[in-house]
Amino acid sequence: MSKTTLAIIAGFSAAAGSAATAAILASRSQRNDQPTSTTSTLSTPTSTSPPVPAPIPAPFRKEIQPPVNPTGIFQYGFPGPVSDLRPTLSTTSSFDRRTRNPAWVAEHITPSSLNANNADRRHSIFVEDETIPEKFRARLHDYFRSGYDRGHQVPAADAKWSQDALNQTFLLTNMCPQVGDGFNRDYWAHFEDFCRRLTNHYPSVRVVTGPLYLPRRDPEDGKWRVNYEVIGSPPNVAVPTHFYKVIFAEDGKTGGDVSLGAFVLPNARIDNEKPLKSFEVPIEAIERASGLEFASKLPVQRRKRLCEEVTCSLLVRDYADRHKNLIGTAPLKKVGA
Repeated sequence: MSKTTLAIIAGFSAAAGSAATAAILASRSQRNDQPTSTTSTLSTPTSTSPPVPAPIPAPFRKEIQPPVNPTGIFQYGFPGPVSDLRPTLSTTSSFDRRTRNPAWVAEHITPSSLNANNADRRHSIFVEDETIPEKFRARLHDYFRSGYDRGHQVPAADAKWSQDALNQTFLLTNMCPQVGDGFNRDYWAHFEDFCRRLTNHYPSVRVVTGPLYLPRRDPEDGKWRVNYEVIGSPPNVAVPTHFYKVIFAEDGKTGGDVSLGAFVLPNARIDNEKPLKSFEVPIEAIERASGLEFASKLPVQRRKRLCEEVTCSLLVRDYADRHKNLIGTAPLKKVGA
């Protein structure tokens, strides 16, 4: 990731605006490499020049027999990194053993899945995920008096079609430490509501959510550093600096269009009046920051930009209203979309 892109992403905060997104786009266009000439000239050897030796065909090259065997370490085990793939009824995720947080969690919502109300959150409890090796596992006591919420990456409300599905969203492999007031219980919750409301326009919506650990520029020496808190005693779970969502809004047709939206929000208090669109970023920016790829198999001709199809804005609803009508009011469709 270039310093320019890192600078823009790291600069995202509750005060960042759409100008930051424009700066990312500008920085990408300015980084285009100069065209490289493919024209080459061949010099004809003269009688005074020694002939150029012909390359030795590969099959006739003498094989090098190294005196060492580095891969012999595998006889004792593969060091890693290992990404624990964790499918459940309502989520699919990849766990980051180093940070004790998921690297990403994917979900799929539809109008019918959100309209089914066969579960009650009051019967669900937070639980440690015993499929993760004990020494790499996030613990319930890590969050105790930490000052952070156990923040769902896939919200429980999206899995009310089954009590078992709902229960599985409470696994700690679906959690990250999130600021409570002003974020997890407010702006972030309204953002989750926006994703659900997209099903008024799209019959199938997929969302990938996860944490980021972005650098911040030191005001004293001007250098960029990654700095994040670790909660637990002993310290165990990393506190992300930011969170991302990548949204795939599908038109429901085989080989049809997919409207893509990518957003990065700081793990901090955000005023509910802050426009959601001010946190929109190119999907490539999240990929560079996370080391992940989200749409490598989605052809460009099938891609649309979500915020050009619908109005990307929050509808601030209280908790009871959101859960009484999960699908809510549809985001406004753009003229001509």
